[in-house]
Amino acid sequence: MQTLTVALGARSYPIHIGAGLLARAELIVDRLPNKQAAIVTNTVVAPLYLAPLQRALEAHGVAAAAITLPDGEAHKNWETLNRIFDALLEHRCERGAALIALGGGVIGDLAGFAAAAYLRGVPYIQMPTTLLAQVDSSVGGKTAINHPLGKNLIGAFHQPLAVIADTDTLATLPPREYAAGLAEVIKYGLIRDPAFFDWLEKNMPRLMQREAGPLTHAIERSCAIKAEIVALDERESGVRVLLNFGHTFGHAIEAGLGYGSWLHGEAVAAGMALAARLSQRLGLIPAQDVARMSALLSRAGLPVTAPDLGLTRYLELMGHDKKVEGGRIRFVLLKRIGEAFVSSEVPRAVLADALGAPQVHA
Repeated sequence: MQTLTVALGARSYPIHIGAGLLARAELIVDRLPNKQAAIVTNTVVAPLYLAPLQRALEAHGVAAAAITLPDGEAHKNWETLNRIFDALLEHRCERGAALIALGGGVIGDLAGFAAAAYLRGVPYIQMPTTLLAQVDSSVGGKTAINHPLGKNLIGAFHQPLAVIADTDTLATLPPREYAAGLAEVIKYGLIRDPAFFDWLEKNMPRLMQREAGPLTHAIERSCAIKAEIVALDERESGVRVLLNFGHTFGHAIEAGLGYGSWLHGEAVAAGMALAARLSQRLGLIPAQDVARMSALLSRAGLPVTAPDLGLTRYLELMGHDKKVEGGRIRFVLLKRIGEAFVSSEVPRAVLADALGAPQVHA
């Protein structure tokens, strides 16, 4: 097991990464305020991992109620959130009761937001079971639900007590879901670590085979980068915005096509391709950098061509993005592979060109 720390003073917490961690209930119990907990999961994950986790907790004197929700991004809404509140009230969960998010990013976001709001705030623990959740959404305390006009527009910052990433759960992940997680892994190299991007280029075949050593390294390095950025900027007022590379376009794609039509990581991959081409059109990066990125995304089984929503629809959807400031869309762009920055100085004609540009191939 490897352990990292998200350094937030008194609210600091560990990220545990390794195999067999679902059985190590002490990692959870040692963080709980008391012996009351509720596990939030979904209909796909529950048959695989709910019962073993409950048994492990019971062996440590914790009887955890189960709240099983429908699966999928389409259910990340008020109705599903209210089902969590109903269950917590029915089980008479008190302020010291902890929620345990057992699932992917949707479950983590829903359980985290419920924890932020229930009784004005209760503790929670992230137990991500998808690659995307392990490397990204479980770390950093962002919680939210979607709105028809935009993704993750209603939520709260609420840090977990711990993140426990059991790499064994990735063995049951469907190939499409696994590839979606690799989009966020690639993102970290693009925005922060050129050496990691080089490593990903060399090791993508091994990652696609889910080899334990390279996979654990990719998760650890991704989490280390995110933990560093979150410690510097918890509330996304500065450097944390860079983590949204590809997401301004990606969120527009998800909302425009309908939540669940494309997986989040797929939309982010296409969004990163658009952001890179936009960077090229602005004279920031050369075509060969765009080609390198597109080639790596393709090797990971990810889309590099965004759906044609039309410039007007893209602008409408991106106008609801959380990074809009003073009515202007702020884009995360690349100066080079490994260095990102934020700019709102993007002429409409250049944006239209990037959205309509043909795909660049290696």
